[in-house]
Amino acid sequence: METPFFTHLTSVDYEHIYEPAEDTFLLLDALEEDLPYIQRLNPALCMEIGSGSGVVITALAKTLGSSSSYLAVDINTVACKATQGVSHRNGVSVDVVNGDLVSWIRKQMTVDLLVFNPPYVVTDSEEVKGTGVARAWAGGVKGREVMDRLFPDLPHLLSAQGVFYLVVISDNCLEEIEHILARLGFSMTVLNDRKIRGEHLLIVRFVREQQCQL
Repeated sequence: METPFFTHLTSVDYEHIYEPAEDTFLLLDALEEDLPYIQRLNPALCMEIGSGSGVVITALAKTLGSSSSYLAVDINTVACKATQGVSHRNGVSVDVVNGDLVSWIRKQMTVDLLVFNPPYVVTDSEEVKGTGVARAWAGGVKGREVMDRLFPDLPHLLSAQGVFYLVVISDNCLEEIEHILARLGFSMTVLNDRKIRGEHLLIVRFVREQQCQL
């Protein structure tokens, strides 16, 4: 999976948006390794929540091509503009929504491939409500206050064959996440992990239980 061009983004941009880092590239690696699965899925709609720079959704668009539609969501208006810019620079079409997770959806939408690199750093709850680039990494209690809000929406958001890719760290208590998603009917697979600067990053994939039995 080719990494998109994003060198036009500057240090000024990164004062307001999350700069592509180890977690970004580990996620891209995991998606590339899982590409045969994704291609068999042949997703009609790919969606990234918290697109930041737009590198991940643009990489998917460049790889999968025009047979799929692409949607990026971010609560940060600067990140929305950055995502639009990166997708345009790389010659792909990505629709961008300025919104909070999926609260903006007003009609039923089914997503075949969902990606989320959430704010996962353990912080005080107050930091989650902050402004600026800190919202991209401040995860509150257990680093899970943002991602935990999304989980109950997954059964209605994902299509019958839908797949959900999530970035976490060990501090997020992965066993608890697995249990929460299992109660919602999803099975988890750890695709990739890496230890960096005191953090243990993991990329996990969730699919509906019945898919695992096929």
